[in-house]
Amino acid sequence: MNKIVMIALLLALFLQETKAQQKLFEETEDQKKERMAWWTNDRFGMFIHWGLYALPARHEWVKNQERITDENYQKYFDNFNPDLYNPREWAKMAKAAGMKYAVITTKHHEGFCLFDSKFTDYKATKTQYGKDLLKEWVDAFRAEGLKIGFYYSLIDWHHPDFTVDRVHPQRTDDKVKLAELNKNRDMGKYREYLHNQVRELLTNYGKVDMLWLDYSYPGENGKDNKDWDSEKLIKMVRQLQPAILVNDRLDLKDYEDGWDFTTPEQYKVAKWPEVNGKKVSWETCQTFSGSWGYYRDEHTWKDTKQLLVLLIESVSKGGNLLLNVGPTARGTFDQRAESALNSMGEWMKLNNRSVYGCTQAPEEFKAPENSLLTYNPKTNRLYIHLVDYPLQNFNLPDYAGKIKYAQFLHDASEIRITARYGHGMKEGENPTDINLSLPVTKPNVEIPVIELILK
Repeated sequence: MNKIVMIALLLALFLQETKAQQKLFEETEDQKKERMAWWTNDRFGMFIHWGLYALPARHEWVKNQERITDENYQKYFDNFNPDLYNPREWAKMAKAAGMKYAVITTKHHEGFCLFDSKFTDYKATKTQYGKDLLKEWVDAFRAEGLKIGFYYSLIDWHHPDFTVDRVHPQRTDDKVKLAELNKNRDMGKYREYLHNQVRELLTNYGKVDMLWLDYSYPGENGKDNKDWDSEKLIKMVRQLQPAILVNDRLDLKDYEDGWDFTTPEQYKVAKWPEVNGKKVSWETCQTFSGSWGYYRDEHTWKDTKQLLVLLIESVSKGGNLLLNVGPTARGTFDQRAESALNSMGEWMKLNNRSVYGCTQAPEEFKAPENSLLTYNPKTNRLYIHLVDYPLQNFNLPDYAGKIKYAQFLHDASEIRITARYGHGMKEGENPTDINLSLPVTKPNVEIPVIELILK
């Protein structure tokens, strides 16, 4: 490596490190913690993916996957009429499921707006339905005491100035053809459109608790923070809604305050996510099945236990779960989604104390086999979630001297504590272990929870 190249690399690393230390705002860590306190406490929210793609009913990326042109996609706009739409019912179902906040797709990648934007006619008020779907939704969810969040797609496959790139329905590897497709497109004009619509969303609907922007894809024939003018955008967002929470998809990860929480999608994290060796706020977004939008013929739906484990495991690593529903084109929840929400709600009604206000357990407490731990630092209570129900004697390694009382959470029935099994030590035990004497028959809840009141 010659000296010039080495100097260039060192300079690049220096600039990167310097930028990582820069801040866009003057908020302190304590102020940020206070701003995010409701979200950190609530842990469980509803994601809603709804748009024209509910009509083809075969994935929200159908326009991309099937390379559908604007002309051929128009039939979905022409026939969109969710006559059974009742957001009050949606809000009641979310609340009954134990969800505390909700995020809806005000505009997905297809470009269709649920809200009455003055910058486009590609919106709900110009369809047969003729009304602002977002306003009705906001009013309904606020009435149930739920915090509200707006998803807004940075991408727009319908806008005439959004340049064709590697994820566009009209994408091509032919550079000559690509140049021709983009000949009359102007990202500067699209950028202005994007900023104008975000301003509308954060001005016309009262207090907005969360903004979920989606998404950046830097690199060859992609789009990054320069395409969105992300720094200017987030500054506007903070000015309009100082208390709002913003996700991490603006491609501003180089700034420690260019985002509030990270968003692992459709996978479980191995541990609490870290950036530069520091634990960060995080929320995993997950689906009931394999699609975000309504997909009539998709059948890989998770069962209740899988869904509950997603929630519990997220909390056990200090994170939140945003669980998605894709409503039908008539404005109703799929029966399979309703059933899943009802089942989760039954469990949450009895066991939500192990979710709300909880986080990762202190390191001194190890999770017994086939179980997950959560911990409430305010009440000093530890929760053992019995993912696979054990036999009668349940050994807790190194828990001796740390517990005042043990009970099942669902019915507050006592669980007897003994120093060790009744007939001497068993292999693998030690004097610091304790034993919980559980009933032989598993309680009638999907995942029983033991509540330990600590000393």
